[in-house]
Amino acid sequence: MIPFGEMTTQFQTIEPEIRRAIDEVLASGWFILGKQVQAFEEEFAAYVGAKHAVGVGSGTEALHLALRAVGVGAGDEVVTVANTCVPTVSGIAFSGATPVLVDCHPSTLTMDPNRLHDAITTRTKAIVPVHLYGHPCDMAPILAVASRRGIPVIEDCAQAHGAEYRGARCGAFGAAAAFSFYPSKNLGAYGDGGAVVTNDPALAQTVRMLRNYGEERRYHHTIQGFNSRLDEMQAAILRVKLKHLDAWNEARCNRAAAYTRQLADVPLVLPAEASWAKAIYHLFVVRCDRRDALQEHLKRREIGTLIHYPIPIHLQKAYAHLGRSTGDYPVAETACQQVLSLPMYPELPDASITAIAQAIREFFG
Repeated sequence: MIPFGEMTTQFQTIEPEIRRAIDEVLASGWFILGKQVQAFEEEFAAYVGAKHAVGVGSGTEALHLALRAVGVGAGDEVVTVANTCVPTVSGIAFSGATPVLVDCHPSTLTMDPNRLHDAITTRTKAIVPVHLYGHPCDMAPILAVASRRGIPVIEDCAQAHGAEYRGARCGAFGAAAAFSFYPSKNLGAYGDGGAVVTNDPALAQTVRMLRNYGEERRYHHTIQGFNSRLDEMQAAILRVKLKHLDAWNEARCNRAAAYTRQLADVPLVLPAEASWAKAIYHLFVVRCDRRDALQEHLKRREIGTLIHYPIPIHLQKAYAHLGRSTGDYPVAETACQQVLSLPMYPELPDASITAIAQAIREFFG
């Protein structure tokens, strides 16, 4: 069997470092908002190329708190893309705002900047581009539209740890960025976690208060806040893993290149990396008109696959109240019918890639 993802091998390679980090936290007797969180925040901000990082409870909470910090609330609208994971719009909904969707670009499947202007209204208070699958959005035109309209941009970097746009890492382009450290991410904790990254010290301070009940200093609550804190244990684990992130990303890129070579003459649409982008292949997503049949074929060959994502946001039952219907976002809808994620993780053996490619060739005859 070839699993879709596998984390045990990676843990075994760093087990001594992880156990030392955990033991250090246990010995300290301090588990919430201590030295490990502060150190990770400093190290992760430096990695992204930003001035501040604030550890929070999850990637969804990172987006929620970032939106709150820029003033988004009830009655506002936030523009994002139709073919994202539901947590993106969950974070928007938590802020009290209504998600407004735009279609994606047919090549990268990220937000199409040419469609952004028409989605903006007088109620638009933020734009959330999603760096999907580890490939950056085309940020320059998105930022240009946002600047002209005076609207803050919050990057959804849940799948983009280390991805680059025109030579700079994703996460420092907008007013803030939301990162997830869900275990399967390129930089994943051993539980939930997230971070808001920003160059704005006032925004960072607001997020610090929001994550801890609105507390400015102990038992002095300046604003109404929440309980959304990255804990010391996860921060210590992330500090260890951050040191390995670039090497792991490079391993993913090597595996993506191997897939591309071995599937070059197969009738699939392979991931397209834009000239201005450095993708980090959180996922390796192919497109196929016979996606469901291909997935079933690979399942019979004991090859794990997943679909990211089978239903666009506007066709999800939970978001029927947005009043959209089939045909409103044709690029996203077509992609959701075609996308198939092949196994991708840094330790994926070369022999497995060859076996997967052979199985796909067998499907096409």
